[in-house]
Amino acid sequence: MRYLLDTHTLLWWLFDDPKLSQQARETIATPENEILVSAASAWEISTKHRLGKLPEAGDIVDQFAAYVQKARFIALDVSVAHALLAGRLPGPHRDPSDRMLIAQARILDVPIVTTDPVFGSYEVVVVW
Repeated sequence: MRYLLDTHTLLWWLFDDPKLSQQARETIATPENEILVSAASAWEISTKHRLGKLPEAGDIVDQFAAYVQKARFIALDVSVAHALLAGRLPGPHRDPSDRMLIAQARILDVPIVTTDPVFGSYEVVVVW
């Protein structure tokens, strides 16, 4: 099965953070699962690092592709269809990265691995 990682989930996996739930860890670690990492997460991580909100992510920003490959994840580009749906999503959620992840999950019909409850209100399956 395929799963899309929310940005914080990706970071918690890479940093081996105990905040990552057992179900999320098992989902990501299962070799049969395809784990998708959006270009939107790369954008979000690099932006937050530049702003000083993620100072510990410097190496991840510098070597993002290598981290994704080493973790056996699959990089997911942002398409025009993703962008159009993200821009059209209703509701009050204003985070552009989250809106992109929601759009990608809906178009690809994949669950999102996230602790963020707002994703569930956008007709996507959430794993946590």
